[in-house]
Amino acid sequence: MKKPTPVQHHCIPRILAGQDVLGLAQTGSGKTAAFALPILHRLAEDPYGVFALVVTPTRELAYQLAEQFRALGSCLNLRCAVVVGGMDMINQAQTLMRRPHVVIATPGRIKVLMDENPDIPAVFSKTKFLVLDEADRVLDVGFEEELRVVFQCLPKNRQTLLFSATMTSNLQTLLEHSANRAYFYEAYEGLKTVESLNQQYVFIPKNVKDVYLLHILSKMEDMGIRSAIIFVSTCRSCHLLSLLLEELDLEAAALHSFKSQSLRLSALHRFKSGQVPVLIATDVASRGLDIPTVDLVINYDIPRYPSDYVHRVGRTARAGRGGQAVSFVTEKDVDLIHQIEAVIEKQLEKFDCKENEVLADITKVYKAKRVATMKMVDDGFEEKAKARKEQKLKTLAEKGLLQKRSKKRRRGRAAD
Repeated sequence: MKKPTPVQHHCIPRILAGQDVLGLAQTGSGKTAAFALPILHRLAEDPYGVFALVVTPTRELAYQLAEQFRALGSCLNLRCAVVVGGMDMINQAQTLMRRPHVVIATPGRIKVLMDENPDIPAVFSKTKFLVLDEADRVLDVGFEEELRVVFQCLPKNRQTLLFSATMTSNLQTLLEHSANRAYFYEAYEGLKTVESLNQQYVFIPKNVKDVYLLHILSKMEDMGIRSAIIFVSTCRSCHLLSLLLEELDLEAAALHSFKSQSLRLSALHRFKSGQVPVLIATDVASRGLDIPTVDLVINYDIPRYPSDYVHRVGRTARAGRGGQAVSFVTEKDVDLIHQIEAVIEKQLEKFDCKENEVLADITKVYKAKRVATMKMVDDGFEEKAKARKEQKLKTLAEKGLLQKRSKKRRRGRAAD
């Protein structure tokens, strides 16, 4: 890091001056350091815990933020704790009672700990900073109750820092309410992708997606690609695709929300450390993850909303580096692609490949797909998926969010 990026240049002095800040900037623009560095600077002057609480929407992002805080604060002997779902709550409560300098949490787990342990709220009674990272997602309707509990446990005189790559109606409302007090930095011109990203498409029938995928992955070395992320729309597709690539002797890690937290961390570690060159993931990996070796993003399934496309392809071509994104487009996806092109104000280029060369492997891929499908039946994935869906609907109903969720989806479709 030789000189600050624009978001760092504008936001760091304001944070050090004690202002609340809302920072909007593209993915890969250095937003994390824009809040981490001033927090660590203030912590060095008056070290105590808990000095800062950072709330982020996904577990993977929480662990990545912790890595970045530890790296930037290594000279301070920084004590940083990650509090997310899927891990032992008793251990997490004990960790919080030891008052680490920085706590990085997902909304659901920190809310449960604050609610169920009467000693935990006092831990945050002197917290100086509250950060909402990926603020558009954290302020989503599903986290209202969680944030209310968090806000009640924090002192009124804290600084609040919100950082996001996309502007939403919730953020706009917040900005209007706090315009006189908060500093607003905007390097945001709508949903944009960076110039160094080469965006392409392949127009294909749905039943040969896997054949084209194998072809592209087998050419990674020739294309000079170190590692690739394949985005799919469902946990089921993610699991099936991982079994298929395994059957085709291609090394890949899979990341989706049906996995336990330890398996999710293990998959991400194997990919980030270069043990496997391919990560298959749902949109749980589309936000914030910064892995410099990712040269290619494949949209195996086209996302429903243009904003999700922008976040997915933002996993490559970060911090001025080049990158490539290839989207598999079927007949049903044409309207979605046109919406994406209209929003990013760019036309995707055709990905060049020889069809006869690609389809030479069709029999091998179809055989492997049949075996992978049988393996998925044997490992009980469908039963797990059904039970999980029932539990999710029950939780949403208990929180009174089923109706809000359907309204939000309709608004999202209208906005896009």
